Amino acid sequence: MTRIAISGANGRMGRVIASLVKERDDCKVVAGIDKITDKYDEFPIVGSVFDLTEKPDVIIDFSHPSVLDDLLSYCKMNSVPLVIATTGYTDEERGKIVAAASQVPILFTFNMSLGINLLAELARKAAQVLGSQFDVEIVEKHHNQKKDAPSGTAIMLAEAINEELGNSKRYIYDRHSVRQARGRDEIGMHSVRGGTIVGEHDIIFAGHDEVITLSHSAQSREVFAVGAVNAAVFVSGKPAGLYSMSDLIKEG
Repeated sequence: MTRIAISGANGRMGRVIASLVKERDDCKVVAGIDKITDKYDEFPIVGSVFDLTEKPDVIIDFSHPSVLDDLLSYCKMNSVPLVIATTGYTDEERGKIVAAASQVPILFTFNMSLGINLLAELARKAAQVLGSQFDVEIVEKHHNQKKDAPSGTAIMLAEAINEELGNSKRYIYDRHSVRQARGRDEIGMHSVRGGTIVGEHDIIFAGHDEVITLSHSAQSREVFAVGAVNAAVFVSGKPAGLYSMSDLIKEG
């Protein structure tokens, strides 16, 4: 039985995760962490990770980058695995995550959906086959409350493609400010914000007289919750290291 603490327990994703775990018999939520300490009937919620009264087997973080330092400190001090599903990190913060993974197991991904991670693998294959003969553009769509742009998932997809192309591409986010022809060394990323769109990502490979588009659409937040809980069960008990959803997929 994997004992889980949820960072961001009173947020939308935290509540979905708590509801989902109630239906499983291989894990349970023992505590929540949130600046809003409204309590669930099933488990207590504390304002800081350092206020936890018992050590969980793993922490799932769906909160905000501002709590990263505390989470990493607590996990390193108590040898607690961490699943990071929060987005909007700076390069410096991502560096802290990588450094902490040398001491504790951390599963870090920009998107917990198994479908999105499969899309990334398909994008890698497409880049491998098509090479630099096709221009690559990524369009991501999210609800009107999402603050970061482009999405972490769009960046993850771009990085997967770029790795296959020898990291030869640069990312262009603001094409309207440059009046010139598109460079061959570009990956364009475009953000749409509106309504209640959960998450849609299109990867466009545009070549001479043909276009290939790989797409993923999330219909509810539950797909991310399912992935996060599976990731928590997976990383609990693993040795120190930086893990991703692709590691879970390969083991499964």
